[in-house]
Formats: sequence, structure tokens, C-alpha cells
Amino acid sequence: METRSFTELTVWKKAHQFVLDVNKYSAFFPSEELYGLTSQLRRAAVSIAANIAEGYKRKGKKDKLRFYNFAQSSLEECRYYLILSRDLKFGENNDMMNNLEEVSKMLESYSIAIRKSMSITNKMLFYLFY
Repeated sequence: METRSFTELTVWKKAHQFVLDVNKYSAFFPSEELYGLTSQLRRAAVSIAANIAEGYKRKGKKDKLRFYNFAQSSLEECRYYLILSRDLKFGENNDMMNNLEEVSKMLESYSIAIRKSMSITNKMLFYLFY
């Protein structure tokens, strides 16, 4: 199905919901964490959805993959911050972890599909020109 905007992508919708959930969750962190864990977690969460959005508009497949890889990197950063915040007893976050895992799987599947299409295109070019 053809999309006209990144906002139509299920993976972006789930990543955006994660950002909203992170903001609610981290609002209850201790005030001394405002410029530490709170800020780091929020920025990394926003980076996931933002890189999906930016990658969506990229024309080249390698460029798209680069931004989806940035999103995956920020996702892993968030995974660690959620583990840390849970271990510091700032609150349970199982639902957020599950959402994060779903976004990760979707990004990975999408990246694999792009890589496969690149491989097919390269093989076709090889046979056309050699």
C-alpha cells in the first residue's frame, strides 16, 4: 500500500506513542534527574520517531537504511534507559518495553526488505549491463 506521509506508517505511529508514553513516565522521575536520565530518555525516544520520519522522505535506499539504523540505535539507547530507570525503582515499564520491542522488530523487517530490494536491483543491473 502506497503512503503519502510518514504519519501513515504503523512503525512511526508506535514510535510516536512511545515518545508520548516516555514523557508521561519520566514526569515522575526525581527532580535531580531532570538534566540527566529524564532528558536523555526523552531525547532518545524522540530520535526514534524523528529518524523514521526523516528516513521516510529519503529517495535513496542506502540513505533510508541509514536513518532507520539511527532509529534502531536510539531505540537501543532507550531500552537501556528503561532498564536503568526500572532498576533505580523509578517505576515499572513493561508495556513501554513491549512497545519498544515491537518497533524494533518492525524497523528490522523494513530494513531487511529494503536490503533485499537493493540486492535484487543490483543483480538485475548486473545482468542488464554485463
